[in-house]
Amino acid sequence: MPAVARHVVIIGGGITGLAAAYALNENDGRSSPAGSPLSCTLVEASQRLGGKILTDRADGFVIEGGAESFLAQKPWGIDLCRRLGLTDSLMTTNPEHRKTFVFLQGRLQELPEGVVMGVPAKLGPFLRSSVLSWPAKLRIAAELVIPRNRRIEDESLATFFRRRLGQEALDRMIEPLLSGIYTADADQLSLLATFPRFREMEREHGSLLKALWLSRWREWRAGETSASATPFVTLREGLDHLVHTLGGRLTGMTVLTGTRVRQIRRQHEQRYEIVMDDHSIPADAVILATPAHDAAGLVSLLDQSLADDLARIPYSSSVTVSLGFRKHELRHDLDGYGYVVPRIENRLSMASTWTSSKWAHRAPADSVLLRCYLGGAGREAVLERTDKELIALAQGELRAILGIDQAPVLARVYRWPRAMPQYRVGHLQQLAAIDERLEHIPGLFLAGAGYRGVGIPDCIRDGMATAENVRRYFDKAMPTFV
Repeated sequence: MPAVARHVVIIGGGITGLAAAYALNENDGRSSPAGSPLSCTLVEASQRLGGKILTDRADGFVIEGGAESFLAQKPWGIDLCRRLGLTDSLMTTNPEHRKTFVFLQGRLQELPEGVVMGVPAKLGPFLRSSVLSWPAKLRIAAELVIPRNRRIEDESLATFFRRRLGQEALDRMIEPLLSGIYTADADQLSLLATFPRFREMEREHGSLLKALWLSRWREWRAGETSASATPFVTLREGLDHLVHTLGGRLTGMTVLTGTRVRQIRRQHEQRYEIVMDDHSIPADAVILATPAHDAAGLVSLLDQSLADDLARIPYSSSVTVSLGFRKHELRHDLDGYGYVVPRIENRLSMASTWTSSKWAHRAPADSVLLRCYLGGAGREAVLERTDKELIALAQGELRAILGIDQAPVLARVYRWPRAMPQYRVGHLQQLAAIDERLEHIPGLFLAGAGYRGVGIPDCIRDGMATAENVRRYFDKAMPTFV
């Protein structure tokens, strides 16, 4: 008797859902190890795939509306590019413009080379920097003798860095860098869910400075150097090249865009029924690769406690505004990757990336492209402004900080409402509670930025691992619902 085909429905066509679909389809339709053939349907509510990866092209500009790059140190993004044959498209940041700035007290000040989240790995550049006062530098030096925290419970990133490095380092360097990653409030972000390595460094070495300096010494002994290495990579054609390539590999799968799932119903024989506006489809397994707040609404009929747990994962909202200018009209040389703005400056922007300085192939030779970041945790009201108002706001920030008063030749606004998950203190306990509820709903899987990492590589890893978990689930005898 032939094996019964299993049908998987993936809800959400962002990078997580695409990675899961690719992993399920990678064996060209061959069955799972247990012999059950798989079919798959991917359903995306918007008209396009990619989620927070959105690339536009106009008049020679390549504009990233959402994510612009991903971390090279996390291997899952680069590994997927290699598997897709995109290695030649991988591109690192421009080494000629390695500077990054922080806007403090009315002027841009260069962040010292070798600083890792405010912790100086190189002593010389740190001592010469004007970002921190001498009392703040001495306070950081005192980190060498501050007792380690032996408690196991979670704490906020602000609490941790304030304790280890002091308030000024937190305000002027650490918080603005964190805002650029999580668009978050450092007093609420979980240390264990975002940067557990710092807790490990404190536990193992008693000091972050000792841990970083020991790491650099080991690199020197081994003849290695990370001085010229960049932590970020992107694709020459734009990040949506990854999305389009993934979509093109989903041969034999059904991909539905512009289709919103309204409900997930439990069925005894078909396991699940995925209800859309005008039809429904059966599923033996469901991967929810949506934001947690969307997943909460979809699972409410299955388990209200799970829905409540998912709804408690907060998200922040933000806006990116990209502006193009003619190079010869600008007085600023844009020699750097951009700047961050600490909250203590009370400005409307969080940061600006000098896109065409940071990356090649992003603007015509006679032009430059800049991107401003607005909003973030506690500042979401900015999304209530019109596109025209947001462009004027971004222009005003660039005028005040960079002296750019020319009219842009290109302007694009991208809104990201409730797009960035906030891993608040206790996030890992929330995940444990969610995983416990999922044990009572066989065949339902959660994946995406809301749970185990917000970056593109994290989402790729999560999507592929979830696909493998689906295969393992089918390898077992199909359980009976309880």
